[in-house]
Amino acid sequence: MYAEAQEAGEAVARQFAANADAVDDLTDYLRQRPPRFIVTCARGSSDHAATYGKYLFETQLGLVTASASPSVGSVYAVRPQLDGALFVAISQSGKSPDLLRNAEIAKAAGAHVLALVNVLDSPLAGLADTVLGLHAGPETSVAATKSYLCSLSALLQLTARWSNDAALFNAVHELPDALRASFAQDWSPLVEGLVGARNLFVIGRGLGLGAAQEAALKFKETCGLHAEAFSSAEVKHGPMAIVGPGFPVLAFAQDDGTGDSTVAVAEEFRSRGAPVWLAAPGRGGAGSLPLARSLHPAMTPLLTVASFYKAANALSVARGHNPDLPPHLNKVTETV
Repeated sequence: MYAEAQEAGEAVARQFAANADAVDDLTDYLRQRPPRFIVTCARGSSDHAATYGKYLFETQLGLVTASASPSVGSVYAVRPQLDGALFVAISQSGKSPDLLRNAEIAKAAGAHVLALVNVLDSPLAGLADTVLGLHAGPETSVAATKSYLCSLSALLQLTARWSNDAALFNAVHELPDALRASFAQDWSPLVEGLVGARNLFVIGRGLGLGAAQEAALKFKETCGLHAEAFSSAEVKHGPMAIVGPGFPVLAFAQDDGTGDSTVAVAEEFRSRGAPVWLAAPGRGGAGSLPLARSLHPAMTPLLTVASFYKAANALSVARGHNPDLPPHLNKVTETV
């Protein structure tokens, strides 16, 4: 896990070079035939990437984006009305039966199916209209790290080209080096603080919500630590009632309009006596976790997660777990 997460910068650079022509062709197509809306379909870490994609598409392109529930097509056999939609299926393996079935349904309904997949000869790649390879390379740790970050970077590269936003394009250019810098950040205070923890909230908002979801999953699967992810807005609608002395909170704040509210929630939890760690660009103080420099808010979640992965690996080892082989889990999960 450590080595694969550390390689994310190189993997993203490889991906950007390999996909440049395919991304240009796809964005030309999408400008000529603008989709009415976007639908994502994924599970696990890939679904957390889809959460990021939703906020990315909606904030940068103004296109309503919804998450398809795979069971609707694979179990309930419902055929949604997807004519004129862009259907984005995200998968490392590209062979989960429920994801394949939903992609087939979407294509038959008239959607343009885009596959973001690490295995280029997978069944999903074979049925998609357009394939953007993740190019993460082999990933042997059960916990997805560089393949998750490559899913986010593929969404970022596509959106930057599609939107013609110069600031976003510059962020894409700098991303590989920024990921390398992110992995070098020292989050050891978080590791030391959570060695004996039993429960945890991870909060984020907007573009950073998917990062919070991904961190909560990694705490569970690699560290044996029960963690729940919440929007910093949604956590105030009930869940925050259980936060107090001895209940840890990890907060990911964005450098955009959601940042101040996320910091405010983190500070409220700290005032109740909760141990709080905050990763927020440009902010210091007690409990602050350092972040590499980000050129754009859409880039920030990738840098946050890259730093988090290094800490999660260290925490897993400190708690007596094997981060590469979590109990009861397989590298590829095939659901129907």
